[in-house]
This record gives sequence, C-alpha cells and structure tokens, in this order.
Amino acid sequence: MTIKLNQRAYDYAKWLVKEGRYVLDNRDDWSEHQPSGEAENRFIHENGISEYGRWHLGLDDAHSANAKEYYKFPYGDFKKVHRCAVLAAESRAGQYKYSTIELAAAHLHGMLEAVV
Repeated sequence: MTIKLNQRAYDYAKWLVKEGRYVLDNRDDWSEHQPSGEAENRFIHENGISEYGRWHLGLDDAHSANAKEYYKFPYGDFKKVHRCAVLAAESRAGQYKYSTIELAAAHLHGMLEAVV
C-alpha cells in the first residue's frame, strides 16, 4: 500500500483558500464538521468520484480510483476548506510518515494562519 499526495486536490485547496473559501475552526471540530458517510455518498452521486477526490490530499493505490477508500486525508466539507481538517490531516500524515502529504497540509495550515 502506497499513499501519495493528490496534487490536484492540493492545488484546489490552495485555490479555495486564496478565494476565501475556508472556515477557521478549532482543532477538535472536525468530528462535528466532517461530512457524514451519507453526505459523502450524496456528493459522489451528484458530482462524481473524481470531484469527491478533489477534497482529499491523499491517494491510496491499494484501492481502485473508483472507490471512496482510494481517497484519504480530507481537508473540507465539499464547500470550504476547514482548518480543523487540515490540522487533522497534517497530524495524521506526520504520524504515518507520509511526508509529502504532511508538508502539503502544513502549507495549507500556514496559508490559513496567515489570514487570521
């Protein structure tokens, strides 16, 4: 299993932050702010799996690109980047030594901190 950076999602996240589409929430808010499985499935049904993937910083080659499990490290709620999700992704990527994802999340974190 190899998890690598989803460059397309990273670029999209940076664009969203530059456009002001972010939420400066608290570190522990992701459990409340993250989309439910039902909301994820609805989003996929309405927008497709590729669009779902744009909201995840990681790609897991142990799964098919047509499966939800292929996409790891979410950073938002399909509308905005959430600071709490970026912090969770940064922490988890660091814990599992996914350095490119950790660095991407750290950069997004820095972008969000710069707007405060």
